Amino acid sequence: MSSSVAQPTIFSRIIAREIPATIVAETEHIIAFLDIAPKAPVHVVVTTKDPQYQNVVELAAGNPALLAELVAVAEQIATERSNGQFRLVFNTGAAAGQTVFHVHAHVLGSPEPSEQLGEDSLGAL
Repeated sequence: MSSSVAQPTIFSRIIAREIPATIVAETEHIIAFLDIAPKAPVHVVVTTKDPQYQNVVELAAGNPALLAELVAVAEQIATERSNGQFRLVFNTGAAAGQTVFHVHAHVLGSPEPSEQLGEDSLGAL
């Protein structure tokens, strides 16, 4: 008899402190950490501590307040690390590049106001 219990995602393991990560922000419901394969000078992953939502569409439908908190944390990070100018990217579905099915956003930016993000920062997030 096979178990229907899903394995914890890498994000759940980071939240549980089973896997090391450079955590840059944390609230009761949200955690943010540096991406291990950055696509921009500033590249931070912001995710919920609740693994029940696989993507932003599910989160928006199921808990819009949590989505608003995730975006607020992303904005705080961008203010601190990227002069408030940033790209906020949610990949939804494998064909769109989502590889971890635990809702998360990528904050992409640059600490230098004159440095613009190229289109290559949108590749395989």
